[in-house]
Amino acid sequence: MPDQNEPITPVTPEELNETPELYTLVDEEGNEKLFELIDILEEDGKVYFALIPHVEDPEELLEGECELVVLSVTSGDDGEDILVPIESDEEYERIAQIFIDRLDEDYDDEDDEADAQQTE
Repeated sequence: MPDQNEPITPVTPEELNETPELYTLVDEEGNEKLFELIDILEEDGKVYFALIPHVEDPEELLEGECELVVLSVTSGDDGEDILVPIESDEEYERIAQIFIDRLDEDYDDEDDEADAQQTE
């Protein structure tokens, strides 16, 4: 988990390709599922994580719809950072949209770079 005293910066696709940061999340029915951290956001004094289901082959993500999970980071009773659901629907929608916009920008930039390389 990020240190509270260090500035949080977005996670770049290159960093994630090197060593993905994985989290096991438990749903309401007690089922465990492995998720991969794709971005971190600090907004209004709070820290948020954007996660997607972890897959061994990234091509699988392109074949279907991808579930985006947005969680807030808070300190637990023992002082450790824990991930918790965002309680407010309005806050969730606002933060999720910021993550979606950032992801769109990242992938648009990658597409532009690929197009530039093809024309060279």
